[in-house]
Amino acid sequence: MMVPMWMLLGFATWTVLLLSATVGVYRWTRILSGRATVSSFPSDQVAGEDWYRRSMRAHANCIENLPVFGAIVLTLYVTGLRGPVIDCLAIVVLVFRVLQSLVHVSRVQTDGVVALRFSFLCAQLVSFAILIALVVRHAMLT
Repeated sequence: MMVPMWMLLGFATWTVLLLSATVGVYRWTRILSGRATVSSFPSDQVAGEDWYRRSMRAHANCIENLPVFGAIVLTLYVTGLRGPVIDCLAIVVLVFRVLQSLVHVSRVQTDGVVALRFSFLCAQLVSFAILIALVVRHAMLT
């Protein structure tokens, strides 16, 4: 399997793990201990501890970017475009996605932390852009 496919699988896995280890644990510990009911977590209300709210947003960030990465990886697969640069960029996407999520969940969001988190997002976006450009270039040459 191509490295970008592995990275896409890793991205999906990270998205599920992040949800389970943060939002899931927060909710289920409260439900099982009797401090909350299953219906205590409406999706249209902001509630809970600060890290919990950041966890929900970090998970949403993953959900928002997963289809974009998926479309890029699918296009790479369909066109047969491969190589060390593509592999490296795909790895960058996953590594910086995990770092962005960890910083989002684990740190109080000061200006410096938000700037760090944003730099991790920028690395992903630049990787997306380069991968897209490589696909377009490849399509124009064939």
